[in-house]
Amino acid sequence: MPTRDRNTRHHRGQRKAGYGRVGKHRKHPGGRGNAGGQHHHRIWFDKYHPGYFGKVGMRYFHKTNNQFHCPSINLDRIWTLVSEQTREKYAKADGAKDAVPVIDCTAAGFFKVLGKGVLPKQPMIVKAKFFSKGAEEKIKAVGGACVLVA
Repeated sequence: MPTRDRNTRHHRGQRKAGYGRVGKHRKHPGGRGNAGGQHHHRIWFDKYHPGYFGKVGMRYFHKTNNQFHCPSINLDRIWTLVSEQTREKYAKADGAKDAVPVIDCTAAGFFKVLGKGVLPKQPMIVKAKFFSKGAEEKIKAVGGACVLVA
């Protein structure tokens, strides 16, 4: 904004600059920053930032997130882990007597298989550390198998 349009130009010669006659424009009348959040500004904090003060839950000392590392993949993306040629090669395979493709999710960096999406009616063997109940049902419905690996 150019200087000529600023409010200061409008207030020249009028002494109060929009801050009134009684209360005066002092430096930091309520304290600086978040001062007074539990005292004189409590109503403001409770109104606009509920839950700002206090704690929630239990403490977890020296939490190492390695043990919670569990990337997941949905069934609608599971065929992207093998090439398109592989899928076409085994497309006419019968799960009972023919060879079927093995999709190793852990080798691709996914530990858990989740059940979102639909699978083509093509049997396959899926290897992973964890399977959700829905994923296991859908894999078995198309004639596939779930193999748990450590």
